Amino acid sequence: MSGYDFNDPSFLFLDILSLVERLHRRLLDVIKNHLEAIGKNDLNPVQALLIYNIGENEMTAGELKTRGYYQGSNVSYNLKKLVEMGYLRHERSDYDRRAVRISLTDQGYDIRKMVDELYQKHLEELMHDDLINHEELKSLRKNLRNLERFWSDKIHFGL
Repeated sequence: MSGYDFNDPSFLFLDILSLVERLHRRLLDVIKNHLEAIGKNDLNPVQALLIYNIGENEMTAGELKTRGYYQGSNVSYNLKKLVEMGYLRHERSDYDRRAVRISLTDQGYDIRKMVDELYQKHLEELMHDDLINHEELKSLRKNLRNLERFWSDKIHFGL
């Protein structure tokens, strides 16, 4: 017997928190392996995710963090490297010359498309193998959004 009470809400909650953290690391590993397989050794998986999350948007570095598109502490370094490698363009804002707006270049859009295709392939495989279905995806999304909203409220309102 493992000693775990799988019906205990406390166990389930802590296990979910640990799982979410591991899933993010696994996602980075999957992207890293894919980048290596296609010979894109100039990018790391954090940078590829950053490109994917920027997408069609034009924004500042600060907006990347406030929108939840970037979780790390070295966003400036990664943005600078992505500009140097030609994946991002940056321009001073017309309204606030201190602010730098970033957006994807054509090369950046190629990476975004590659990550999107990887995600779509994995979704198709998950659904084809009956590992998850549409209703389960909707429920999982709802529950994770609720958890995100709960913690956002704790941060913003001190509830």
